[in-house]
Amino acid sequence: MPDETSPPPDSIATHRATSEQDTPRQTSPLQSAIAQRKAAGLKQPAAGEKAKGPSKKSISYADAGVDITSGDRSKQRIKMLARKTFNRQVLSEIGGFGGLFALDLEKFPNPVLVSSADGVGTKLKVAFELGIHHTVGQDLVNHCVNDIAVQGATPLFFLDYLATGKLEDMVIERVVQGISEACKANGCALIGGETAQMPGFYADGEYDLAGTIIGAVSRDKIITGEHIQIGDVLVGLPSNGLHTNGYSLARKLLFEVAKYGPEQYINELKDKTGAALMRTHRSYLSVIKKLTGAEVVSGMAHITGGGITENLPRILPKGMGALIDRASWTVPPLFEHLQQLGNVDEDEMLRTFNMGIGLIAVIPAEKIKKAKAILNRANERHCLIGRVVRGERKVSYN
Repeated sequence: MPDETSPPPDSIATHRATSEQDTPRQTSPLQSAIAQRKAAGLKQPAAGEKAKGPSKKSISYADAGVDITSGDRSKQRIKMLARKTFNRQVLSEIGGFGGLFALDLEKFPNPVLVSSADGVGTKLKVAFELGIHHTVGQDLVNHCVNDIAVQGATPLFFLDYLATGKLEDMVIERVVQGISEACKANGCALIGGETAQMPGFYADGEYDLAGTIIGAVSRDKIITGEHIQIGDVLVGLPSNGLHTNGYSLARKLLFEVAKYGPEQYINELKDKTGAALMRTHRSYLSVIKKLTGAEVVSGMAHITGGGITENLPRILPKGMGALIDRASWTVPPLFEHLQQLGNVDEDEMLRTFNMGIGLIAVIPAEKIKKAKAILNRANERHCLIGRVVRGERKVSYN
């Protein structure tokens, strides 16, 4: 019998092996796992059988913040809103890879396509604060319409881009409803667009909005300003307010400097702050068509970012400038109050805001009487704000 104090044979063998190697023997991960399973009384998996670990939760796209189902519901409502703008030139449905539009060659026998793209900018910040979303779509469309209409183009179709962090069905629907209504009012078809869910990219409750418009004009009807002459009269048409430009400065002055609330009534504005800022960017398409149809305009400028100072020179031929009479129109209270709040320099105001003039039409002196009659019949307020003079594509004020 072996001595009771002697180690069992297996132990001796193990000890020897350790002694001979002079280093501890390494146990493989597999051996460790088997030993742990034996200690726990677990059955070993058969050859070729995978050991089952703890079950993992299945992660979906919705868990990452993109709700495809909700997006599909929004798309169905957007389709209905878009269809309201369709005409016989639209050959496709919303949801295809591209929108199809047949150009009417009888209406445009020698067609030139005119395009423009823009956004709403930081006016959206005011929309988020007030929860007003239906007018920003109108702002977007009307801005783009004006940009091509001043070149004599008729809007044909529109595409929008709306990106948000978390898709909120009702908000998206209100925005697109505004786009749809403005497209219909301007005779423009909403034939496609993109609604993107980008979680983590935009703050909750916020989105960005942009769009592209395509129009057409017959080559002989294009208005570029090349026929403008020294002595032509500058006719200004009123804006509704800031339209879609200068909001970064306006928000800073009203909300940070003056510390007004968006729902606060301001005597100087004769309105609430938010309401004054959210007035819709108006479309000038109807009155532009009347002026171009009567062939009384040499050029037109849409007064957007950069104000009169930077937009009017875009249509002036070489060797010509513009002289503007600052006393020829009454600047709306909103602009005057903004200037007072920040002690903003006059030149800075004129190259940041439209100052109450949203469109300038350049009319030959011999046609001004006819143009004024057209504007009066259309009940369109207007004022003669200056003339084309010799210069180098610059605007001067007196």
